[in-house]
Amino acid sequence: MPTAAPNDRFAHYLHNRCTLDDPFVELDLGHAGLDEARFAALAAPLQKALAAMQDLERGAISNRSEHRMVGHFWLRAPGLAPKPELEEAIVNALAEVEAFAAAVHGARIGPPEGGAFTKVVLCGIGGSALGPMLLEAVFGGPDAPMRLCVLDNTDPEGIDRALAELGTLQDALIVVISKSGGTPETRNGMLEVERACVAAGLSFAARAVAVTTTGSALHQRAEQQGWVATFPMWDWVGGRTSITSAVGLLPGALIGMDLRAFLAGAAAMDDATRRTDLHQNPAARLAALWFVQGGGHGDRAMVVLPYKDRLLLLSRYLQQLVMESLGKQLDRQGRVVHQGLVVYGNKGSTDQHAYVQQLRDGRHDFFAVFVRVLQDRAGGEFEVEPGVTSGDFLDGLYQGTRAALQENGRASATITIDRLDERVLGALVGLLERAVAIYAELIDVNAFDQPGVEAGKKAAAKVLELQKKLVAALTTAGQDVRSLAAAVSADAADCWPILQHLAANRSAISVAHGHDPQRALFASR
Repeated sequence: MPTAAPNDRFAHYLHNRCTLDDPFVELDLGHAGLDEARFAALAAPLQKALAAMQDLERGAISNRSEHRMVGHFWLRAPGLAPKPELEEAIVNALAEVEAFAAAVHGARIGPPEGGAFTKVVLCGIGGSALGPMLLEAVFGGPDAPMRLCVLDNTDPEGIDRALAELGTLQDALIVVISKSGGTPETRNGMLEVERACVAAGLSFAARAVAVTTTGSALHQRAEQQGWVATFPMWDWVGGRTSITSAVGLLPGALIGMDLRAFLAGAAAMDDATRRTDLHQNPAARLAALWFVQGGGHGDRAMVVLPYKDRLLLLSRYLQQLVMESLGKQLDRQGRVVHQGLVVYGNKGSTDQHAYVQQLRDGRHDFFAVFVRVLQDRAGGEFEVEPGVTSGDFLDGLYQGTRAALQENGRASATITIDRLDERVLGALVGLLERAVAIYAELIDVNAFDQPGVEAGKKAAAKVLELQKKLVAALTTAGQDVRSLAAAVSADAADCWPILQHLAANRSAISVAHGHDPQRALFASR
């Protein structure tokens, strides 16, 4: 590896680049402020992290709090699975997804009313939605065989709007993705779509597909109602790392993706990120950048700046992958550490007209990760001025923004790819998944559980239980908040927002002085 001489910027670049050759992915840390001394100081912890990755891939219980294996790396290399039955399950699931998509595209599986499915309505949330949404943003469009619409929230108005934009559901295949089948947002989306089908005189079951674990509530529902198909999820694949499982592969196949190329790209990057030569391991170097820039405690946010419209959702996808994995109150020893790494982003060069002003001149509380795509468009050239295309402007703006940040001492890394296809996106996913896992080892947190999310779900369940009690306590005579709270043995501060919402949405409940918590009177009609 070349050693940079003082003021030799090209040698500095050569010294600080790390590549995967097929598909081409380059990690350039020349502007990252990750000098050799800092990187060398992390050599021993990084080697220990790589050893932990080996144990993880062999089937160790790496998600210790949930006593589970972590197997998303097996999904693109089934031969690594520690048991033959797991390898067989992975291989069979991929073949089943491909066969199903081919049958849908060929109208061998279609609406019972006739015709073909041309749309996919996906009900999911978190990893069961963000991965498919990213795939749709990158590979969907007018040339895709099917259009993907994702319902990833329990907002009734949002659901109504999405279904209205779809028009008829007659040609819609409905995919419901939930590991347990009990996730409220996904269940609610499913029930809303089922209601819409019934209202339109359409069979819901005849167009419904489940992606879930065997024996779950969703699996049982699909079996009992005779849904079109069911595809597997496994407890050793977390939602935020499920894009290379049926969670991502089924919607990807339906919109026309080359699944084998996507998995091959991820597998190729997995191989590169197993390298024990740390200078040649892109995930180890990326994790080291995060550690140094954040002081080992996430003190700086990571701003993701892809210079390609099709990668607009990359920052949202990474928010879950990174922040749900690393945002932990306790380390694996049970010590309070409040770890995490904030992720946000937009796209270039839109961000240059939004928040790059603050990135360059404002608070120094971030580092940037640029994603640069060398190929501007699939075919043809058009000059917007003599000798210059729109793509030339875009790449020039990337280089200018990176230089402007460096002038003010703001660190950045650049991931360069030559094109954006399935194999390359798979490699990007592999790089970022492995970097998260390695960084988690450096800071000693469990990257594969989500206790904070579970805490929020439990708190929401308590709110809904209190709501049921309040509705039961209402009478035709107006009651104030404190009286209702006393009737259900609850705090008025907890009852007020529930009553507010009920009065705004339930025709059977009336309110007087509804915006004044001290005077409001609630009654059943």
